Amino acid sequence: MKSILLTLAATMLTLVAAVGDDKLYELRVYHANPGKLDALHDRFQNHTVALFEKHGMTQLGYFVPTDNTESNTLVYWLAFDDEDARKAAWKAFRDDPDWKDAYAESTKDGKLVAKIDSTLLKATDYSPAIAVLPKPGDTRLFEWRTYTTNDGKLPNLNARFRDHTCALFEKHGMENLAYWTPTAGQDDADVTLTYLIAHDDQSARDASFKAFSQDNDWQAARTASEEDGRLLVKKGVDAVLLSPANYSPTR
Repeated sequence: MKSILLTLAATMLTLVAAVGDDKLYELRVYHANPGKLDALHDRFQNHTVALFEKHGMTQLGYFVPTDNTESNTLVYWLAFDDEDARKAAWKAFRDDPDWKDAYAESTKDGKLVAKIDSTLLKATDYSPAIAVLPKPGDTRLFEWRTYTTNDGKLPNLNARFRDHTCALFEKHGMENLAYWTPTAGQDDADVTLTYLIAHDDQSARDASFKAFSQDNDWQAARTASEEDGRLLVKKGVDAVLLSPANYSPTR
């Protein structure tokens, strides 16, 4: 009887784990002013990260593009229980005297950030459990990919990832970390999928995508999914290779 109960309990836990992630995620991209990216990193490492934690923000990872000579950007993801929690956390952070002092000190020779892009996201129903994923030793190469679909084709694209693409990525050595769509009401929310995957390094990434693109199962899945028309707009894939900052919890 005890073993049966344990089995039932394990099954129930599995079912609970499979329930969709209802957290609210925020993607933030900071465009640093010329010559100010290092100072921005210093402010995050010495002040912002601790203050985010103090005010209840879950920090998933901080990254810079591997080719960052022109974009001069910092990319990161946060998580909140819901929109009310997000608003409260940001208000408390901005009102914090320690933040005001850190901001004033760091900008005495000029503002560090020229522009901030913010996108609110919800996890797809096929996304792996989204969590901080440190890696001992060498850091990984991360890849942030955003797909733009033709009108009405986002459900088809999600179905292709759910039923085929994610498993094929894993088959060919890519690590699925998170899949999101923008929350309703934002620009292009109904035509956008954005996700984060990881590779051991550049050569592993190139080999993985080559093997994936040549996989007969992928080619069959793509053909079947596009019987009624292409899913993506022309040039509808944007890929950015990322390196973790030295203070990033996910590495």
